[in-house]
Formats: sequence, C-alpha cells, structure tokens
Amino acid sequence: MGIGRTGQILLADIGGTNARFALSRGDGDQTGAIDYVKVADFPTVREAIADVLARQSGGEPPRRSVLAVAGPVTNNRCVMTNSPWVIDGNELQPALGFDSVHVLNDFEVVAWSLPALQPADLIPLGGQDGLPGEPLLVVGPGTGFGVSCLVERHGARLAVVTEAGHATLPAENEREERVIACLRRRLGHVSIERGALSGSGLQSLYEALAEVDGAQVPQRDAAAITKAALDGSCAHSRATLEMFCATLGSVAGNLAVTFGARGGVYIAGGIVPRFPEFLAASAFRARFEAKGRFQDYLRNIPTRLVTRPDASFLGLKMFADHNPD
Repeated sequence: MGIGRTGQILLADIGGTNARFALSRGDGDQTGAIDYVKVADFPTVREAIADVLARQSGGEPPRRSVLAVAGPVTNNRCVMTNSPWVIDGNELQPALGFDSVHVLNDFEVVAWSLPALQPADLIPLGGQDGLPGEPLLVVGPGTGFGVSCLVERHGARLAVVTEAGHATLPAENEREERVIACLRRRLGHVSIERGALSGSGLQSLYEALAEVDGAQVPQRDAAAITKAALDGSCAHSRATLEMFCATLGSVAGNLAVTFGARGGVYIAGGIVPRFPEFLAASAFRARFEAKGRFQDYLRNIPTRLVTRPDASFLGLKMFADHNPD
C-alpha cells in the first residue's frame, strides 16, 4: 500500500509494565521517535494510544496500527498477563478510527525483524553464512522463553509463533540428568522455560545445581546470579551460567533441525545480551552442533546474538510494509 493511501502507521511494543509507541510514514521511511508510556498510568490501551496520538500525530492521524504484545494472541486479541490491559485489534480499529489494527505476539515481531538486521546489530557466534531464502529462527530467554520462525516462500513471508518454551527440557550428560531429576521433584514437568532458559529458570537451575552438588549458596535471583558469575565472586553462579549457555546451545540446535532453519538462528531476549563474551566462550556453539550424524548440517547454520535494542520496531515496520492490507 503506498504512502498516499496509508499516511502514518502507529507502531507499538506493549509489555506488562511499559509500552513504547512510534509513528512510521510507510515503506522506505524511518520510524519516528519512540514514546515511552507506563501501563499503570492508563486504565486501557485505548486511552494510552489516544494520549500518544494527541501528542505525536501532528494533525495527521495514522490510518493503520501494528501492535506487539507480550502474550499469546488469539483472533487479533491478547489479554495481558501482567497488566489489566486487553489488546483487542477488532475493538480498537473502529474506536480510534483506524483502517486496520494488527495485534502480534512480541516474538513474532522479532522474527519479522531478522531479514533487516545489519552486521552492527548482531554479534556472530559461529557457523557459516546461512542459505538465502531458508527459514530464520529466533529464540530468546527472558521473562519466558520465546521462539518464532520466519519462513519465506514465493515472495510471501510468515512468522510461525510457537510455545516451544513449554517443551520438555533435554539433558545431554549425567550431571544435567541429575539436575533435571531434582527439578522434576520440585516442578513436576520440567519445561525449557521453567527449568533453565528464562529468568526464573536460571534461578531454578542455580538452586537445583546446588542441591546436586551439596553446596550451600545464598539465595539469588537471575540478575544476582549473572552478576556473581561475571565478576568471579561465586564459582557456583559461574557454573550455573555455564550450564545455562550449554543448555541454550542444545535447545537452539534442537529447534534448528526441527524447523530446518538453515538461514540462521538468532538469540534475542532480555538475558543473553548482558554477557556476549561469556556466551561466545561457553559450550553454546559446541552443543548447538552436537547432533551426531547431523553435525555437518548444524555446522553450516550461523548463530548470531541480536544486540539492537529497538529490533521490535524494525519488525513492526517490516510486517507493516509486507502486509499492506
């Protein structure tokens, strides 16, 4: 859809605590300044959007909107887990006078950003160049564990949204089997997300590893575990972060062969960009490739860490440009 018809597009990245908004003028143009809004300051997303538009639109109201939300989306609607907001595109469209409103899962949006990321936005973590036109996979430990895959065929693109974080956490050696057995006693089903690859998962891993080793360690949350691992003040925290990175490699490799992601695998989320050097020096890449007879297949797949902080807005714009309604 050309700029003459669409005018401005409202883009938003909405979390449980904060929401970020920006205006784009369409295909080929840069996104404007990002406006930060506290979710608690507005009872509904409609009122927050109205406030942003009153301050930013400059007399030209946007005709379209694409919203990324931190939660599952069904029928263009998301009930936020950690806030009272309900993001319903079908209600917002007539209420705010939009021609269209698309509500997307936040990791779906990150997947949309992948083809537009530049070398400066990424840290390489091994592998070759990837095959053009093949699926691109993004995985991300953060509050949860997000996974999405971008597939392109005959000029059409689709971001596949998954709940892979709730698949069962794998073990690749006896020590990890003992840790998972400990976690199973605590949690029942040990998922990738709850058992290791999230903020709460890192804490669970820390506590289970201490139990397996018979170590007495202070209670720490994910941020404190990471800090103690990186500054060398706690050998147990370091061992936990090493197991986290190795597990991330195993899981990312499993997902790469599951989706046939020969275009590349990208690591995003809020945790790993805090320690790129540690990740690069860890067993991450070796475990990514350790798939027996398929080791050569994995060896050719590049892994890259996404460091661009506004990648979600790049993805929102890519989606808007590729889906002109």
